[in-house]
Amino acid sequence: MKIGVVVADFNKDMTHVMLQLVSDKAKGDHHEVVVAHVAGVYDMPVVVKKLLEQVDGVITLGVVLQGGTDHDLTVANNAAQKFVDLSCDSGKPVACGVIGPRVSREKALERVESYALHSYDALVQSLNTLRGL
Repeated sequence: MKIGVVVADFNKDMTHVMLQLVSDKAKGDHHEVVVAHVAGVYDMPVVVKKLLEQVDGVITLGVVLQGGTDHDLTVANNAAQKFVDLSCDSGKPVACGVIGPRVSREKALERVESYALHSYDALVQSLNTLRGL
């Protein structure tokens, strides 16, 4: 399989660890990985759309921390909706490995590994299911 990964560089202390975890697992499973970096989660959809032209499916990796306003809700909810739309429109899976909204830095750090690996597993399972249909 050829897997795309779109990773947000905002909160890169966490997202780059997530990227390494996904890359290591994919390489261990003998999948090709194509990585694209974006500034933040809000910037992902257009890059996901382009990457879907080149790969079997895409994993999105990002962290949207809670702040003093509802900005985290706007960013995470809009991005997640676009991921679903892009998946349905392309017929290819887009796995959401975005931590947040409504999460503190401390809680996000606790979730880095699980979100990264669960998004990878979800994508691979979806690809296998689609191939079996």
